[in-house]
Amino acid sequence: MNYTKQEVMQFVEEEDVKFIRLAFCDVFGRPRNVSIMPTELERAFSEGISIDAWSVAGFEGFDRSDIFLHPDPDTLAFLPWRPEHGRVVRMYCDITWPDGRPFECDTRTFLKKAIETAKAKGYTFSFGTEQEFYLFRNDLEGESTGIPYDNAGYMDIAPADKGENIRREICITLEQMGIFPESSHHEEGPGQNEIDFRYCDALKAADDAMTFRSVVGVIASRNGTSADFSPKPLKDKPGNGMHINFSVKKDGTYVEPDHIVAGILEYVEDMTVFMNPSQDSYKRLGSSKAPGIVAWADENRSTLIRIPAAFGEFKRAELRSPDPLANPYLAFGLLIYAGLAGMDKGMNAPDKITRNLYREPADSLPVKRLPGSLSEAVKTASESSFLKEVVPAELLGAYLGGKN
Repeated sequence: MNYTKQEVMQFVEEEDVKFIRLAFCDVFGRPRNVSIMPTELERAFSEGISIDAWSVAGFEGFDRSDIFLHPDPDTLAFLPWRPEHGRVVRMYCDITWPDGRPFECDTRTFLKKAIETAKAKGYTFSFGTEQEFYLFRNDLEGESTGIPYDNAGYMDIAPADKGENIRREICITLEQMGIFPESSHHEEGPGQNEIDFRYCDALKAADDAMTFRSVVGVIASRNGTSADFSPKPLKDKPGNGMHINFSVKKDGTYVEPDHIVAGILEYVEDMTVFMNPSQDSYKRLGSSKAPGIVAWADENRSTLIRIPAAFGEFKRAELRSPDPLANPYLAFGLLIYAGLAGMDKGMNAPDKITRNLYREPADSLPVKRLPGSLSEAVKTASESSFLKEVVPAELLGAYLGGKN
């Protein structure tokens, strides 16, 4: 939106805004917010708004509890589902200590530092997500029944696809907030849906991913359903993924992905606990559309990273292992650091795979695999020199400590 602080304050006054939500997330990517009145907005910009760190998951491991939220005016957006009179807006925040030092467990700051590191080397990373979710029917109390909203399949249409109007409402709401989906469709599972976004700069892509999950939850509830982003909502049905598309430019020119992919494949096992953060994540990995084998290819959906058929500005690579419970700020930041390592060290990617790995005997497959459980992923991450180099010790300790 490119708002300045002064423009935000003028906007709030002229548009009858009564509540400003200051949004952030904990280390695990769960959204949080505090609402302030317009009279407090100037103080929020000049000094920040104090919150209790000890009451936020992953923030409690410090000897002091006061931290400050500083709204980013560039992230101003209406919440279209709130009343027209006495409107509500949202801004994402950076977090600091009282003396202005960045808070070590602020994952948005972590991503911003990764972006700055890449920029200093002349690189610009862009990201876009493809997020899947299930819709379940609600009971009379508004709670999920666990019964899929429909029994449609991949790219089915109405009337079999009963989620069509809900996806439409989600996309329109996102557009009203300045977020523009690329496509949407019914996914393979009963009641399963997917909405995709064209890639943009890393920070906006992460902010948009957080907003998307909130919007889906609100719109689903308004339609008598519950949205479920967990990686394996139904035991014998496809899991939910968050495919991450990425591309890199150096001084404005597209960079071929070989060295970038090499860096990501080198460190992807170390990063897996951040991409797949729950016990159920590992019930999804290794199954259809969720590769657990460390390999890459052109247009091959059975590999961990694939290069889709595209041209010009649409050329990109796609990482297929992450699921929607991943913290996008951490995920994107780690991918930037891994990609930079691949380019800085001139790493060579392994040969591309041309066969369908799901149809191959286990003993004929590449031997390198992603961790097979959350505990294995935590152990791999805790022993990683790469993660210790790029992730603040306090953030790494808080995240891994919360997974034990």
